[in-house]
Amino acid sequence: MTAGGPPKGSIAETVQTTDGFLRHAGRDFLVVLYTAVRSLKLYPIENAQVQKALDDLTATTKHLLDVEKEIELRLQGEFIFINSTRLRLDLDNYASFSHILGVLRQSGIGAVRIDEGVERKQLQIFVSLLLSYAAKDVTATKVFELAQKLSDAGVTHIGVEPPLETDEDVEDEERQKEAAKRTYARSVAVTKEVINSIRMGRTANVKKVKRAVQAIVDQVLNNEASLMGLTTLRDYDEYTFTHSVNVCIFSVALGRKLGLTKLQLYDLGMAALFHDVGKSRVPLEVLNKQGGLTDEEWRIMQAHPWLGVLTLFGLRGYGEIPYRGMIVAYEHHMKTDLTGYPKSLRPRELSIYSKIVAVADGFDAATSRRVYQTVPIQPDQVLKEMWENPRRGYDSVVVKAFINLIGIYPVGTCVILDTYEVALVHSANPDVTHVHRPVVRIVTTPEGGVQHPGFLADLAQRDAAGNHPRSIVKVTDPIKYGINVSDYFV
Repeated sequence: MTAGGPPKGSIAETVQTTDGFLRHAGRDFLVVLYTAVRSLKLYPIENAQVQKALDDLTATTKHLLDVEKEIELRLQGEFIFINSTRLRLDLDNYASFSHILGVLRQSGIGAVRIDEGVERKQLQIFVSLLLSYAAKDVTATKVFELAQKLSDAGVTHIGVEPPLETDEDVEDEERQKEAAKRTYARSVAVTKEVINSIRMGRTANVKKVKRAVQAIVDQVLNNEASLMGLTTLRDYDEYTFTHSVNVCIFSVALGRKLGLTKLQLYDLGMAALFHDVGKSRVPLEVLNKQGGLTDEEWRIMQAHPWLGVLTLFGLRGYGEIPYRGMIVAYEHHMKTDLTGYPKSLRPRELSIYSKIVAVADGFDAATSRRVYQTVPIQPDQVLKEMWENPRRGYDSVVVKAFINLIGIYPVGTCVILDTYEVALVHSANPDVTHVHRPVVRIVTTPEGGVQHPGFLADLAQRDAAGNHPRSIVKVTDPIKYGINVSDYFV
């Protein structure tokens, strides 16, 4: 099998290249279309800003057509596709995507087609008509009226079509994924805002955090798989914030597995999101130091649990912070035998919340790339160590529940199958007797060609002869095959 992606000149390579180009060029096209629509709504046609927006739209459209010969912009559920390639929704393009989605929907449009030979004048007429039709009430015939108006105005290279009848289940699943993405992105943004406020000595908005945690709990209760998949994001540059959100998601899902009520899950989620808040008081040069810490630096780092308690006491006046959250901030590194830190002067039984957060924290930290751990440990090895090594100090019942929750092979684990295909674990098998046989997404061909989005396969299923067509041979590093795990979950 060839490492680093598909063989040169293969169909898979061509598809990958086209996909990559369409993602970037399609996103640019959508942004300039948004700018043109907004400008024309605010200013008259002769305004310099409108003229520049139309120039940019013309240039970007022609750039796309030079390569693709035809542009088909299609809506499907909450998604926008350009020539069958789904455009990625990011925080920085969220406003433009949402606006264009709304304008097209309001005009009754399911797809826009633009052919080679389109001129600036035709694009101007299209944007103007789009604005006027988006302002009217939605009717079934609206899109056909718009198509007729385009034709009457001599616009021969732009066409519009009504939405396709889509598969409700697919649409629903995609909507849930999109909702999970919004919940995750908002939670990271809120966590960043709060930690930075505390670091700068400013007042933090605890109510925003509460809303973010409630959204995470609701999402886990409604569709656990969508949100769990997003924990594969583990952003290296934003580690502090994505780590807190991942620990919150894992803790809430684990708390649910252990039978906590919804109100208890809210408390647990708050405690988990704030478990490392004390690190906001640790100097950045210690927090981000590459290589080993000196004795003095390690002493400063070990102070973060009780600094966390002090910080949360300070926040109590600005919104309801449960006392349990303070206990978790204090206890999450203590270990069940109390050999961790801070040192306990007398015997104590750790809170169940602390035991849950300790497992979630340990798992996410070990499987992430950080300043001082540039190579993350493979997830199955982390679970093995947590389960088998008592010196790690985790509660064995909680670790067992965690393994039942995420499986022997956690979501996002990259595996090689006996068919020579490479796959990513999509979800644990709901049947615990098949813990070694998760549901996977096949992401390469047996020859090594990378596939996106690939296809799902349940490794527990048998063929007519009663055999398993696919089995896991070993866990591998996705980087070897040019695979970015989070691309398949976002």
